[in-house]
Amino acid sequence: MKSSANTKYTIDGGFPIKGTVKASGNKNAALPCIAACLLTDETVILRNIPDIEDVKVMFDVLKYLGASVKKRSGGVFEVKVTNIKTSEIPADQARAVRASILFAGPLLARLGKVMLPPPGGDVIGRRRLDTHFLAFSELGARIEVDGLFRLTANKLVGVDLFLDEASVTATENAISAAVLAEGTTTISNAASEPHVQDLCNMLNAMGAKITGIGSNILIIEGVAKLGGTDFSIGADFMEVGSFIGLAAVTRGDLVIENACPRHMRMCRVAFAKLGIHWENDENNIYVPPVQELKVVPDMGGSIPKIDDAPWPGFPPDLTSIMTVVSTQVDGTVLIHEKMFESRMFFVDKLIAMGARIILCDPHRAVVSGPARLRGSYLVSPDVRAGMAMVIAALCAEGKSLIDNVYQIERGYEGLVERLQGLGARIERGDCSSDFPESGC
Repeated sequence: MKSSANTKYTIDGGFPIKGTVKASGNKNAALPCIAACLLTDETVILRNIPDIEDVKVMFDVLKYLGASVKKRSGGVFEVKVTNIKTSEIPADQARAVRASILFAGPLLARLGKVMLPPPGGDVIGRRRLDTHFLAFSELGARIEVDGLFRLTANKLVGVDLFLDEASVTATENAISAAVLAEGTTTISNAASEPHVQDLCNMLNAMGAKITGIGSNILIIEGVAKLGGTDFSIGADFMEVGSFIGLAAVTRGDLVIENACPRHMRMCRVAFAKLGIHWENDENNIYVPPVQELKVVPDMGGSIPKIDDAPWPGFPPDLTSIMTVVSTQVDGTVLIHEKMFESRMFFVDKLIAMGARIILCDPHRAVVSGPARLRGSYLVSPDVRAGMAMVIAALCAEGKSLIDNVYQIERGYEGLVERLQGLGARIERGDCSSDFPESGC
């Protein structure tokens, strides 16, 4: 995996993509499953793991903690944690990826202690950690905060647990702690996204006893020990949604293999509001080149709204993508990002490219289209807004330069090579004299 520090994308837009692309494994499933390898001293084989920066950091942490990690071909990793050397997560890796907090549950369950620096990750608004620690406390952990989070527990005991929010990572941490706890744990108001389901299914394959998978009530009967397993991660539905949006706005002709269409049902509803449709063929999705790209008003002619919500609602990670797609659609739509208060601030860059967007407040944007976008110098603020900028640049007229692509490559595997394979005019490099504002 090449470093993306100081690397930029140069994009020549206005050309349709065409061809076939295979969906990567779900990043948000891979990360908790990597952390869950700490729950056993037997061998765990993980398949369909995406080759991205966040995964690299998580495996680096795992090795720091004492794991043997062998990388095979085709996204397959063999992990064995015979002995855990330390309960402390290194600060540099914790700052690099927010998912570092997912080591807390497994370490607490197996060692009874963990020392965690504040996690980093995307800057998309306040992302509270209270739910994680409330769950650990209910299970019997003691928590001290002195610049670091220090958790200790003589033993974890099952409890009837109600989460104060349906947090994905807090649910995953609670699950990982509860599988080795004494007695039965019920987690109500649990997150139920496909990546949470993947973690539960992996743990059950290791010998855990989890029921209610896919619902917001999980029942976990604690076991004394977990064994190894051979588990394959599901498709990344956020990546699939990104490629659908890209195909639509470039008038592309695209087949997405291994797309898991059953996870795209709410996305289908949202895209349909913009006149965008696709065909399902077993496990594949076909996006045809002829799309009307016209807003479908709500009943009575009202302006429709695309808003995010916990699963099975529309994924918040796709609101940035839908904002860009909406700029190319005939009509007006309201994008309402309810869950993160800084995610919509990237729209000023789209406005500078020619988009017609009114940012009403940190959570809502009114988008009117179609707008003719012009190539521009852009800086990626986070994974999804970065991919949204790539899509905007690929449908814009002229050249664009995207900086800080590390943020994009944290979540999208081999993006440049895959887009080039679809005919996109995108290059990865250090500089471009066409954009002096980039400091080149």
